[in-house]
Amino acid sequence: MEHTEVLVERSGQLGHLILNRPKAMNALNHAMVLAMMRALDEWEKDDGVATVLISGAGERGLCAGGDIVSIYHDARTGGNGSEQFWRDEYHLNARIRRYPKPIVTLMDGVVLGGGVGISAHASHRIVTERSRIGMPETGIGFVPDVGGTFLLSHAPGEMGTHAALTGSMVSGADAIAMGLASHFVDSTLLPTLVAELAERGADAVVGRYGQVPPESALVQARWWIDDCYCADDVGTILERLARVGDPAAQAAAETIAAKSPTAVTVTFAALRRARVLATLEEALDQEFRVSVRALRWPDFAEGIRAQLVDKDRNPQWQPASLAEVSQELVANTFAMVGDRELGLSRAEV
Repeated sequence: MEHTEVLVERSGQLGHLILNRPKAMNALNHAMVLAMMRALDEWEKDDGVATVLISGAGERGLCAGGDIVSIYHDARTGGNGSEQFWRDEYHLNARIRRYPKPIVTLMDGVVLGGGVGISAHASHRIVTERSRIGMPETGIGFVPDVGGTFLLSHAPGEMGTHAALTGSMVSGADAIAMGLASHFVDSTLLPTLVAELAERGADAVVGRYGQVPPESALVQARWWIDDCYCADDVGTILERLARVGDPAAQAAAETIAAKSPTAVTVTFAALRRARVLATLEEALDQEFRVSVRALRWPDFAEGIRAQLVDKDRNPQWQPASLAEVSQELVANTFAMVGDRELGLSRAEV
């Protein structure tokens, strides 16, 4: 299986899933999602597997998100392959959260979007000094998904709102402070940690290698983050950020202002709605509705074009301002989708 996009390996009592598209920074495609689900189903019934490990091939990171090429094609042509991809991907996210055996994820290097979905819901989430974690969806006219709205909305204070609206990457220390990760380990120790997982339980091994993380820059900035982002709308957030007088706050305001007005408005609404949801499954159901609606926004295809296809970094958003984003559009984005509902919150996961 060495040439497949997900390597499925066994070592002692460890089942190891390795995302194996290093040239694409291990971006997830539909076949990879299905392969991971099959392995998890098999290992759940295998008494010889005590722990599951998820890692990425290569040196750049665990996973740079979903494979955007097919999604871009659907956004431009009206196709619906992305809907089935999201359906299976979100089921995988929920499966990881509820898995009856420990799942250890190595969030080393870059972990973006869909990469967060297969790592930050696990029982043991390891970050390192090289970790750069983010949900950059607003920059391509999309909204955080894969349970991202649930994770970010439940982060302390307004750190998650800041990360979601700006789409900025955070450090491993920030990820622990936000609840996206559980343990900080020096990257040079990961090979030894992985080897020990084959023989010993996840709690003992990860606990042994876990270290006190460095200070979190986001925690140090909470004095302005919490005050600015607790507002009731994005426009007020931008006004407050501009008044803080801190260069980081000003940079955040400029970053958000350059994102898709539709995407940041709906993202903010999604976070506030997810904050009062009790389970990840409820949030994934909500995110599925938003995703299938966002696929038809002009901003989604335009954002991918500007950032990843033509790479001119000059998206032409429609509408071009926050004031032009109607409350009707926002409300419709969260409306039920009939018999296409994901239905995770009604099912046993």
